Amino acid sequence: MPKIDSNVAAERYPSVRRLTEQLAEPLSAEDCSIQSMSDASPTRWHMAHTTWFFETFLLKQLPGYVSPSPQFEQLFNSYYNSVSELFDRSRRGCLSRPNMDEVREYRKHVDSLVRENLESGKFNDHQLAVLEIGINHEQQHQELILTDIKHGLACSPLLPTYRESVSENYADADASEIEWVDGPDGLVSIGHDGEGFSFDNESPRHLFHLVPYQVASRTVTNAEFLQFMQDGGYSRPEFWLSAGWDAVQSNDWSAPLYWKKAGDEWENFTLAGPRPIAMNEPVCHISYFEADAYARWAGCRLPTEFEWEAMVDSLSIKPDSGCWSDQLISANQAIHPRALVQNHGFDHAFGNVWEWTSSQYSAYPGYAPPPGALGEYNGKFMCNQFVLRGGSCATPQGHIRSTYRNFFPADTRWQFSGIRLGR
Repeated sequence: MPKIDSNVAAERYPSVRRLTEQLAEPLSAEDCSIQSMSDASPTRWHMAHTTWFFETFLLKQLPGYVSPSPQFEQLFNSYYNSVSELFDRSRRGCLSRPNMDEVREYRKHVDSLVRENLESGKFNDHQLAVLEIGINHEQQHQELILTDIKHGLACSPLLPTYRESVSENYADADASEIEWVDGPDGLVSIGHDGEGFSFDNESPRHLFHLVPYQVASRTVTNAEFLQFMQDGGYSRPEFWLSAGWDAVQSNDWSAPLYWKKAGDEWENFTLAGPRPIAMNEPVCHISYFEADAYARWAGCRLPTEFEWEAMVDSLSIKPDSGCWSDQLISANQAIHPRALVQNHGFDHAFGNVWEWTSSQYSAYPGYAPPPGALGEYNGKFMCNQFVLRGGSCATPQGHIRSTYRNFFPADTRWQFSGIRLGR
């Protein structure tokens, strides 16, 4: 388990923790307590759980540490069965206590001790490695704070905003024509190379054989997905997997999540409130089932995660400024995908929308979960989920890379997820 340099950790830890506080600033205490569905969690719970992570896996391993509240071990444990009994995930919105002030005090308590141990050099190499996992874990929850509060606010008939966007920048310039890019085939190297941080599910690096394929130069736009809808896409079972068709019928899907007809036009709900659909932005909040159905309708398919990674690496594409940062948050910008108006051969691979792949989430050859409770982080979820690549506009800057494997069940729609075609 590679460790972070203690000097780097001393800078990154408070920066990431501060960013979580900034995300909560526009929200009232009532906003921070809502849970709109079982998949989402209240902002207050995210703030407490990320603190619980550092307390549980770092501070509680130090001699003499005393928790400010032993009950927090159960209340803010997410899924670590080997640590403590779990509080029912679907009932996190029932927790009115501890309140926001108490959660902030909990964060201050843990932060002061983590910083004290960092500055005094008391953390050993293993503890520094755990600290780096905790920093990246908090960044995952920063993205979830945005996706979860968006879902919660969208459930209100008042359609409240999370943040007003000071620069709307919704000009709907022409999107570039899709070009088909040949990907590298034959034996390719897949997985993290060991340089810098990665989660355990990105390893070990291994060889994978790819037959010739092509990947679309950009993701599918709102206008293109609307053509699928107008062609009866949601009412034609021939495009859908059986489980997908069942999901359409049982959930009454007829458009992407957050789309709503306003007279003769479509609008969607954003973190800056409702606004007209911008046709050349990437279609977003799409389930795997919808992505797969669209691909079939278009005479294509979804790329595998191995094709996606090999393509991005072969073109030396790196994460860019599309991901948000503390500067973006402090400038009061609304988080939203960017219009697809550029063309560099393979556009917006990072930081726009998570891109569904056709790959089931499973272990790489030779994978073994880490020992101890942290072995529950990724490995035990390798069942009935699909891999997404590339990060989204809600992913923190510096948190994504070409080997990053996000994963969700096929009917998931509340994440910033979209479609890039393959063939």
